[in-house]
Amino acid sequence: QVQLVESGGGLVQYGGSLRLSCTASGNIYSIYAMGWYRQAPGKQRELVADITSGGVTNYANSPKERFSISHNYKNFSVYLQMDNLKPEDTAVYYCYAQNVVTRDWSHGDHWGQGTLVTVSS
Repeated sequence: QVQLVESGGGLVQYGGSLRLSCTASGNIYSIYAMGWYRQAPGKQRELVADITSGGVTNYANSPKERFSISHNYKNFSVYLQMDNLKPEDTAVYYCYAQNVVTRDWSHGDHWGQGTLVTVSS
């Protein structure tokens, strides 16, 4: 069974930094892309950034200049470096893996359970 486990969330002050990590496990053969979404209270889940196994990145317009996504597909991990955090970045951040192929040839997309990021003003 494929699982995505996130870490790195927490409480940070305005202007601070956090680094989120996510690792996928579960007899995985390949993953097309991994990324991060976030959902603020009362709002819809939105894309933050994603990255393909080949290293092609895609960022939402905001907060593109403050966040940086990277990956290590050898261990099916993705990271989100968040700098100059603002209160509007407060949300639950979800890791996402697209087109996960397992060694028994199942295919699917998977989500982590989310990690809370709170930015105080």
